[in-house]
Amino acid sequence: MTRAATRPGVMASVSARPSLVLGIDPGTAVTGYGVVSYDGRTATLLECGVIRTPAADPLPSRLHNIHAGIAELIERHRPDTVAVEDVFYARNVRTTIVLGHARGVILLAAAQAALPIREYPPAEIKKAITGTGAATKQQVQFMVAKLLRLKTAPQPADAADGVAAALCACLAPTFDPPRLGRSPSDSRTRL
Repeated sequence: MTRAATRPGVMASVSARPSLVLGIDPGTAVTGYGVVSYDGRTATLLECGVIRTPAADPLPSRLHNIHAGIAELIERHRPDTVAVEDVFYARNVRTTIVLGHARGVILLAAAQAALPIREYPPAEIKKAITGTGAATKQQVQFMVAKLLRLKTAPQPADAADGVAAALCACLAPTFDPPRLGRSPSDSRTRL
């Protein structure tokens, strides 16, 4: 761990190696993801995208594809933490249950890799990124681009939602994965 002065007389912890956070927005048709590097002060987008499954495929096949896609991302990036959007309660109970299945295989892939998992309700992610839990998808996309200093928001919107989940984990006051190196007294996080 190294220390860098934030202003005269005040020291802030800076990790020797940035932490990597894999953020995931679960879905059976489209699962969005984003990999963010975070050094305790600055977040950098490394990769984002979506895992798509064919609507005509049976649910077990779709779940297998989601699990395999997440496992491949974990293997390729070796994140320190996985941040997953929690279930939202849809009007259609079947939609909520199927989304729960997708979250289950995502959580399984992270657990098989022995990674810490952070789960955040959609409103909490929106509030961390935009300041309000009632933000629209467009507002989340705009703020993701701003926070990461990108010229345009990640596309498609599901990818931006995965990135937002990763950023939420970075902004959380309790974020302290093993390699981050922040001191326990430094609970403020800035991007």
